[in-house]
Amino acid sequence: MPNNAESESELVLLDLVDGVATVTLNDPDRRNVFTMEMSAQVESFLDDLEANPEARAIVFTGAGKGFSSGGHLDELVANNDHDGLRRIYAGFLRVAHSPLPTIAAVNGAAVGAGMNFALACDVIVAGESAKFDSRFLQIGIGPGGGHTWRLRNITDLQTAKAMVLFGEVLRGPRAAEVGLAWKCVPDEELLASAQAMAAVAAAAPRELVVRTKQTLIGTQLVDTSEASVDHEIDTQVWSMQQPAFIEMVEGLKKRMKKG
Repeated sequence: MPNNAESESELVLLDLVDGVATVTLNDPDRRNVFTMEMSAQVESFLDDLEANPEARAIVFTGAGKGFSSGGHLDELVANNDHDGLRRIYAGFLRVAHSPLPTIAAVNGAAVGAGMNFALACDVIVAGESAKFDSRFLQIGIGPGGGHTWRLRNITDLQTAKAMVLFGEVLRGPRAAEVGLAWKCVPDEELLASAQAMAAVAAAAPRELVVRTKQTLIGTQLVDTSEASVDHEIDTQVWSMQQPAFIEMVEGLKKRMKKG
């Protein structure tokens, strides 16, 4: 996959520069409604990016004035059984399970399943115009796609209840206050801010970042102090045998001798 290459896909665009892939949901006339076709294209891009050693971090955003207006109602109606709904949510799970670090740069509205897409990323950066709207109950459907679990996992129980049960809609600044977003920035700075954040992860050795992300995810199963040491030790031992660490130590020793 060449650097700085934009795909010709109609519904998803890709740009890869200096290790940071920017994936843009590209159906602005419908506020980037997340269809099964768009989901399949996101999955395909992730397959390509994860196989490409030049790709080391991913930023997801939406074209136009919104991040994503949610799932397509006709597709929901046509896939209203267990297997059908799992097909609809396959794209979100693919993002959530990516070994690469991911950031959602949320511009405008992220509604229902569109909010799921943002929640599937490792970190959310919100523009001031961002609007997080659960909206499942308001259209007469139960939450899906791991919505309640992901929301509860990133915020607290009261915030999740306020949004899901009581329909509270959070704008960018409030989302950052309650921890739904890592930070809120002016809209004109949103993409650059998310890309700069992704560039920090992209600058580290790719395999080290992947292993460290796996370690972080696995902490949910750790419940004692001793287990926390054991949980990290394999990756730490491995990393100390890699060129990045060895070269850093050698360089530090040389500077100390000169100083």
